Amino acid sequence: MRGDGDGWSLSPDGSRHWGRHGAAGLLVRAPLEGAESAVLLQHRAPWSHQGGTWGLPGGARDSHESTVRAAMREAREEAGLTENLLQVRAERVTARALSGWSYTTVVADAAATLSTIRNGESAELRWVPEAEVSGLPLHPGFAVSWELLRAVRVRMVLGDVADRDKLIDAIPRTIELPDGRFGWLPGVAESDSDDPSILTVVVSDDVNGLPELPVNALALATGDLLA
Repeated sequence: MRGDGDGWSLSPDGSRHWGRHGAAGLLVRAPLEGAESAVLLQHRAPWSHQGGTWGLPGGARDSHESTVRAAMREAREEAGLTENLLQVRAERVTARALSGWSYTTVVADAAATLSTIRNGESAELRWVPEAEVSGLPLHPGFAVSWELLRAVRVRMVLGDVADRDKLIDAIPRTIELPDGRFGWLPGVAESDSDDPSILTVVVSDDVNGLPELPVNALALATGDLLA
């Protein structure tokens, strides 16, 4: 039933968390000029729980909702975002409590920094360059999960790819990395990089046929990127 998740979940240790059936939020990433990305953040209204901090649009999950449905609904209600303009990439449980309560962050991409419409729960909605997020006064829960959710710098190199145009149309986008982190693919790299801090992703139709890669590179099958 709509709204049956509104309320506090109480844990044996006395802590409480909003959402009787858990909660979910949406992290939306979009490209900026150059190779950078931004995420949509909500400056929480002063009257709200942890008011004045920055976090993600999100809230209580109703009993009939999946985490994705709940996150999308909250993003629509709190930021005016519509689901048809978003591409879900992943889900992460970013908080748990003794009561069984959990918070799931749904990670999605937008093709551009979309226009937003705030409701009374937000003092402001802002597309924040990813490198600047840590400098804001973050909601404590989001501050803890940000290191897991932020995207590292990634450059993409094409190996043996039959449909190059289809692949290029699929980026920019967020990808999941083998170690559980996220990477941001802004486009196809046109030149080599000597910066060892930048992870290189080699995309190929046949990853088993690739030569041995350096330590700061990994292989990704074309089908996985297009999925």
